[in-house]
Amino acid sequence: MAILLPQQFFNLAAGVGKSFYEDLTGGTNAAVTVQNFSANPVDLVITRVNAPVITYTIPAFNSLTLHVNLLLVAALLAPVIGPTAGTIQIATSDF
Repeated sequence: MAILLPQQFFNLAAGVGKSFYEDLTGGTNAAVTVQNFSANPVDLVITRVNAPVITYTIPAFNSLTLHVNLLLVAALLAPVIGPTAGTIQIATSDF
């Protein structure tokens, strides 16, 4: 069964990070979509079970959708050069 979590808006000051999803009970398969509406890039930081932390940079005015196995944490980090704004949406599944 898939669960579509509510879309979350973000507005991060320069150099600020924020976690938007946490599953510390063992991880969940999920799809993560980030839309960057700002003129600065934003980093999507993905933490998975028994895997290295991976960071994806989403350029200005772009989006990215990922399928992640055993997602523990999805967080966003604004660069030190300026603020970022946009949306993040996560859909989890148990298959």
